[in-house]
Amino acid sequence: MQPVIEPSVVADLTQLEPRLGEWLLAEHKLSPADLERALGVQRTMGGRLGQLLVDLGLVSEADVGAAHAHLSGLPLVRRDGFPAEKPATTRLNASFLLANHLLPMGDADGATPPTFAASDPGHRGLRDALRLVFGQTPRIVFGLHSEIADQLDEWYVREGEGEAQADGEYEATEFIEHLRDMASEAPIIQRVNQILSQAVSAQASDIHIETYEDKSAVRIRVDGQLFPVDEIDNKDAPAVVSRIKILSQLDIAERRMPQDGRTRLRVHGRELDVRVSTVPTMFGESVVMRLLEKNLDLLSLDRLHFTEPTLAAMRQLLTVPHGVLLVTGPTGSGKSTTLYASLLGLEGRNLKILTVEDPVEYRLQWLNQVQVQPQIGLSFAQVLRSFLRQDPDVIMIGEMRDGETAGIAVQAALTGHLVLSTLHTNSALGAVVRLINMGVEPYLITASVIGVLAQRLVRKLCDACKTPLSAQQAPLAMASLGVPMEEGRTLYQAVGCPACRGTGYRGRLAVHELLLMTEDMKKLVLERGSAISRAQGRYVGGNLLQDGATKVLQGLTTAEEVLRVARQDD
Repeated sequence: MQPVIEPSVVADLTQLEPRLGEWLLAEHKLSPADLERALGVQRTMGGRLGQLLVDLGLVSEADVGAAHAHLSGLPLVRRDGFPAEKPATTRLNASFLLANHLLPMGDADGATPPTFAASDPGHRGLRDALRLVFGQTPRIVFGLHSEIADQLDEWYVREGEGEAQADGEYEATEFIEHLRDMASEAPIIQRVNQILSQAVSAQASDIHIETYEDKSAVRIRVDGQLFPVDEIDNKDAPAVVSRIKILSQLDIAERRMPQDGRTRLRVHGRELDVRVSTVPTMFGESVVMRLLEKNLDLLSLDRLHFTEPTLAAMRQLLTVPHGVLLVTGPTGSGKSTTLYASLLGLEGRNLKILTVEDPVEYRLQWLNQVQVQPQIGLSFAQVLRSFLRQDPDVIMIGEMRDGETAGIAVQAALTGHLVLSTLHTNSALGAVVRLINMGVEPYLITASVIGVLAQRLVRKLCDACKTPLSAQQAPLAMASLGVPMEEGRTLYQAVGCPACRGTGYRGRLAVHELLLMTEDMKKLVLERGSAISRAQGRYVGGNLLQDGATKVLQGLTTAEEVLRVARQDD
């Protein structure tokens, strides 16, 4: 039973900080390495240790709450102990309760000092304010910040919104029906079809519909760059957005919250998966449509412009029965496409392949695909734990976002599974450093990781307008990449024509660097730890710049384009 502590001696969270880490270590809720990492972040960024531990995903909020309650001697009240109905609190207004995350545990209007739940019961300013209101300090117990915030929101925010909306319910319903009617009329349907047709003809990867004060703009992303293609009158924009929502099975009545959906369309004879995202902005909703080609031939490793040595090494890695194969690069560098192409190269009929993604981009046969849903607790780590009980041969993780996910992936590899995943780093060597920083021990990295592929997307020269570089310019271009000019080769430069929208480029291709975890590389990781990023990698076929130089010599792109995307350091 928790001892009753006098109000005057309750410590606030700042005073409990020095003992928090010790208690979590003693209860085996936290490893010494993770604690040291969190303290390092705290020294750099400030903030309270307990919140940092939760934000970094090292311990749960419930564990931190239990530690605070134990150290202060106060009870911890969870959600199932909250009052079933909203208590009477005429002495305190709702804004005070919401601002201080203070939850009444019973009617606060009687003579008996009331009880409240707070995430920081010892906060002196809060206790002083309550003493002024009630003449004495009420009893304050511990509660979890998230649970208190959710209960307060239910009592004082959503309930109030419901009352305010009741008067305007009829008008809102009438407006939604008007939107639905407009979205079903021929002019709006033709406008949306025209936008889709224009984007597909231009080989766009995304369509952006953005609402501003005076007008709405339609832009498409082609080869990584945005181009304006159309304007929509603001009186028609809500109907256009509603038409897209109807196609992707979203709620057209919900215009205040982001939504995500998807649909399948046939445009110009091509089958497309369209992923739709809507976000409310100042003057309306912003809609982004990601166009995903359903032609599975595009997902072959042979079509991803690997050099022969790199392609052979990749195929060899995919035959390894267990280990971690990582694909790294910034957002939009084609990592997911490479992973899907790798999975298609496996004998899916004879393998149990499980994927966890956010979101699921391509739907492929023989893949058991799971989409994470953080709002219900279905995180990458949670899904991975369940995967290990599904007897898989191959596991694909959409992204390693935290130390917990990385740790489970490494354990899966050590217990006989082939694990494919992406990681946000700028180089193959940087992936090793990132894993160490995420808390994976170097000896576990050397025992589990079999290879790291880093890649970028560079724009291809437009075949309709590219022109040869002069004999004087070509050697200088190759020298900028650190590679000598080869005799008999012709280099080209971008010019620009109507076919490529004046950019000189049309389409994209990948440049790669593949790092194999050889015995020499394992020794380097074990000896140097995080200093590995300063070492020269053992790359198959060269690093990103050298691989890009190969594509320049083949006449596929330019030295300027390779330098633009490949000269990046971690």
